[in-house]
Amino acid sequence: MKILLIHNFYGSSAPSGENAAFLAESRLLRDHGHTVVEFTRHSDEIRKQGLIGKIRGALSTPWNPRTKGLLHRIVEREQPDIMHVHNTFPLISPAVFYAARGSATATVMTLHNYRLFCAAAIPLRDGSPCTACLDGKSVIPALRYCCYRGSRIATAFPAITIALHRAIRTWKSRVDAFIALTEFQRQQLAEAGLRKDLIYVKPPFYPDSPSFDSFVPWDKREEKAVFIGRLGPEKGVNFLIDAWMKWGGEAPFLEVIGEGQERKALERKAAARPGIGKIHFTGQLPFEEVQGRLSHARVLVLPSVCYEGFPMVIQEAFALGVPVAASRIGPLPDIIDDGKVGILFSPGSSEDLLDAAKGLWGDSHTLEGMGKAARDKFESEHSADANYGVLLRIYQNAMSRRRKK
Repeated sequence: MKILLIHNFYGSSAPSGENAAFLAESRLLRDHGHTVVEFTRHSDEIRKQGLIGKIRGALSTPWNPRTKGLLHRIVEREQPDIMHVHNTFPLISPAVFYAARGSATATVMTLHNYRLFCAAAIPLRDGSPCTACLDGKSVIPALRYCCYRGSRIATAFPAITIALHRAIRTWKSRVDAFIALTEFQRQQLAEAGLRKDLIYVKPPFYPDSPSFDSFVPWDKREEKAVFIGRLGPEKGVNFLIDAWMKWGGEAPFLEVIGEGQERKALERKAAARPGIGKIHFTGQLPFEEVQGRLSHARVLVLPSVCYEGFPMVIQEAFALGVPVAASRIGPLPDIIDDGKVGILFSPGSSEDLLDAAKGLWGDSHTLEGMGKAARDKFESEHSADANYGVLLRIYQNAMSRRRKK
C-alpha cells in the first residue's frame, strides 16, 4: 500500500505531541512494508519572517491554492492508495482534500484536537472547558471572546476556515475517514457536525516501548512525582504547585518538566515557600532524558483543566509502568481506569488533587500494583502492533468508501 502523509509541523521552540505522532506513524507504516510519501511544512518558515510571516500564515489558513496545486500533482504522480492528513494549520489548509478530487485516493484525517470547529483548537475559555462553538455550530462565540491568542484579528482566520469548510461541506464530502484519539472526542465532534459513522477511534502509540525486563524496579525508583508537558494555563500546573505547597514538608519531590508561558510565574509561586524545597523545574529536555526521569518516578501527575486529545506522556507512563494521577475531565477518565492504573481528581481543585495524591502516596503496595497494571494496559491496547492493526482497518474502510463514490 502507498500512503501519502501530510503534516504541518508546529514550531520547534516547543515540543508537540502531534509532531511526534506523525513521525511515529510514518515509521510504523514503513516498518510494515508500506511505501510512504511525506508532504510537510513547518511553522518555523513563517516565524522567522516576523510580521510578514504572520500575515502569510493567516492568509494561508482558510485556503492555500498553491499547496492544493502541489498536492494535486503529487497525487497524480504517485497515485497513493491513501492520503492521510494530520495537521493543516496554518500553512497547508484544508484545501488539500480537494487535491484528491477525481482520483481513487482515499482521504483520512487524524483529529489531534478540535480545530475543525474550535478556533482555539482547545475548547477552553477563562480556565474552564467551553464548547459554545461546537454546540452552536457557529464561530460567533470565538470572535466575541477573541479565543485565538486573545485577539479578534488573529481569531478571524481560523474562524473563517471553520465557517468556509462547513459551508462548502469539506468534512461531509471530501474526507473518507476521520481518526479520533478517544471515544470522548469522537462523541464531541459528532455532535459538532461530523458523521459519526466515519469517525474511528485510534489513540497514538509509543514507537519504541521498553521491554518489561528493562523497567526500573519499584524499590529502585526515586521518591518523586513528575509533571511533563507544556506549561500553559490549560495544563493546570498552578493547581499542582498549590497542592504541593499545601502538602508542605512531607510532600515527595516534584519534578516539573517542560516549557511554556507560565513557567516564570510558577517558579515564583514555588519559590515563595523556600522551606519546602521539593519542587524543581527542569525546562525542556531531550526526549531520552525525559523518558529516563519518568522511568524513575512513582507517579505522573496531569492536572489538566481542558479537554485533552490523548496526551502522549500517558502512553509513555503506561509503557514504563508508571501510574497516572489525572484530572477527571474530558477523555482522561476513559483512558485512566480509576483505581487500576491510576487515580482521578476534580479539575481545578488543588484540595482534591492533594487528597488524592496523599492517599495514593501513602500506599506504596497499591501504587506498585497500579504501575504493573499500567504496563499490562499498554501491551494490550497501546503497543505499536495493536495500533497498526487498528490503523490498517481504518485505511481499508476508507478505501472501500472511496470505491463506492
